[in-house]
Amino acid sequence: MTTYVWGYLPEYRDERKDILDAVDTVFSSGALVLGASVSGFESEFADYHGVRHCTGVDNGTNAVKLALEALGIGPGDEVITVSNTAAPTVVAIHGTGATPVFVDIRAEDFLMDTDQVAAAITPRTKALLPVHLYGQCVDMAPLEALAAEHGLALVEDCAQAHGARHHGRIAGSMGDTAAFSFYPTKVLGAYGDGGAVVTNSDEADAALRRLRYYGMEKRYYVVQTPGHNSRLDEVQAEILRRKLTRLDDYIAGRRAVARRYEEGLADLTGPGGLQLPATTPGNEHVYYVYVVRHPQRDRIIERLKSEYDISLNISYPWPVHTMAGFEHLGYAKGSLPVTEALADEIFSLPMYPSLPLDLQNTVMGALRDVLTTL
Repeated sequence: MTTYVWGYLPEYRDERKDILDAVDTVFSSGALVLGASVSGFESEFADYHGVRHCTGVDNGTNAVKLALEALGIGPGDEVITVSNTAAPTVVAIHGTGATPVFVDIRAEDFLMDTDQVAAAITPRTKALLPVHLYGQCVDMAPLEALAAEHGLALVEDCAQAHGARHHGRIAGSMGDTAAFSFYPTKVLGAYGDGGAVVTNSDEADAALRRLRYYGMEKRYYVVQTPGHNSRLDEVQAEILRRKLTRLDDYIAGRRAVARRYEEGLADLTGPGGLQLPATTPGNEHVYYVYVVRHPQRDRIIERLKSEYDISLNISYPWPVHTMAGFEHLGYAKGSLPVTEALADEIFSLPMYPSLPLDLQNTVMGALRDVLTTL
């Protein structure tokens, strides 16, 4: 058994009584699809973000897809985003029939380089899709200005940024629509798949509710265009309602873990050494993952596994534009140099709110031993 234990297991031990009560609440309700738990969660999640509407959907990928489709994005359109993201971001764009267009990222915070976006806009561009990656927000002011200037939709991918803030504004409140994932490892995670889209637009909200329910506004009748079967499960919604009340505590726990890493590994940083996560000025980081960088990443990971039985994750080893499934987009090797360089050097240290101090110290001690003997 490896040292790194997946975070939901200790969380489940702590919250088991409430989680099982949530399941029983739904099973005893007599309404298993789009019932009181989904509507209650939608209202509470919207309130948490200070927006008017929330539509619960079945997963984060479809949250991005429906967030775009609700704004009219489809075949023939282009959506500007990044390649340093989980593949589902781009899969969702592709699923609308639109074409993903990539810009590079910034080496200091691994987020979209907003200075490159203007040059990527063409007559076919219809949306900008910043990814609030690893737990902190993209610089939104330049994107908001470009969206207003060119008449573009602005869609936030918030799958990794529940509760993150940017100059006081919470992730999900800054775009026309914003997509969330509730995959179990997320800052706010379900016990299975789940997702949501938030918006202040009445029109987008009405479209989202049709799109997740076959295109229907009432049973058995598709009113405009066919939609999808993308409803948030009632059990997951009830679990998420309970966990939403603890979201700020989860974030505080993650920040405490991040502070311990920063303090315990500070002397290993510097030129050619370990690069720790940098919080961009104006951001409040929630540390979905704790991503570090080192030029000998692969050797470090191999030694941690072979000598200490510690397995670490890479988020993400293959930039999307280099994947065979997206070679039709025509991005040659070297076209996104920062993204490609980072993919060879980044890796993640264990991160979840209840990460035990002794386990974290074990990981830091092993990493220190490896780094000082490379």
